[in-house]
Amino acid sequence: RRSPCSARDRRLYELITKWSDSMAAIEPNVGDTVSFSKTITETDVYLFAGITGDFYELHMNRVYAESAPMGKQIAHGVIAMGLASTVATNIMKKYDYWVPAVLYGYDKVRFIKPIFFGDTLPAHQTVSEFDAATNKMVSKVEVFNQRGDIVLAAQCLQKFME
Repeated sequence: RRSPCSARDRRLYELITKWSDSMAAIEPNVGDTVSFSKTITETDVYLFAGITGDFYELHMNRVYAESAPMGKQIAHGVIAMGLASTVATNIMKKYDYWVPAVLYGYDKVRFIKPIFFGDTLPAHQTVSEFDAATNKMVSKVEVFNQRGDIVLAAQCLQKFME
């Protein structure tokens, strides 16, 4: 005799069960950290400018930038925020949860030092709080340059979906 459930219904039940089991296992630990590093090239800056429409002379014009106080071209500070987004995704991978999670904001974002073409930027995200009742996680995000200077600091807010 055939089961009254279709293959699609059985698969849906399996997915819901897996999701439910994952929800019960969410336990990020304060202090958990992930990192990602990227060298910012001239090409990265020009492509970013093309995507965003931010063609400010400090990013795009070498001669202009050389006469400015920093003495050379700088990358868009928001590129460092892109690296912050990468570590926000990677922290979810660290826990290997099947449960979807969303990034719902950054607080206290500060662009502290300029980013120059050729800088290598290690980004780090460290869990500072986790509320199991709401499945919300708060993390400290820091992006440095290869000299160890902090170029960006922020607080990342994430939520595991129920």
